[in-house]
Amino acid sequence: MSEQIDEDAPIFAIATAAELSGMHPQTLRQYDRLGLVVPDRTKGGSRRYSLRHVEQLREVARLSADGMSLPAIARIVSLENRVRDLTLRVRDLEQALRAELDKRARVFAAGSTGSVVTIRQGTRVRRATDVVIWRPRRELPHRDDERD
Repeated sequence: MSEQIDEDAPIFAIATAAELSGMHPQTLRQYDRLGLVVPDRTKGGSRRYSLRHVEQLREVARLSADGMSLPAIARIVSLENRVRDLTLRVRDLEQALRAELDKRARVFAAGSTGSVVTIRQGTRVRRATDVVIWRPRRELPHRDDERD
């Protein structure tokens, strides 16, 4: 049984997150104040970091070491968060669309002259009429996620 760890679960205290990211806890507090990496809070107000926060802290450290300013890093982190949110939204909408397509079915019958007629959902047809259920294609066009 393979279980995936929720990368957004706020499970690390500040000392652990600092150790995992290779930073001093005071640096994490400063980044929180600046809005670079904002952890969740417990009811008591303690910071709790997720795996995604730790990865963000590592990225901030790498960008800072490359000479990038903190406001520029804050903008990058903000944009990365926005892209992530939009990607999740697109995934949810695609799942909803697939579910809707799976639910839809159109019923056709052969008329007395051999013509195909659409029957409204819930309408009964005569026994002598052939009924065919049509379902739309279930596949959605694939997005090219690899484009840059």
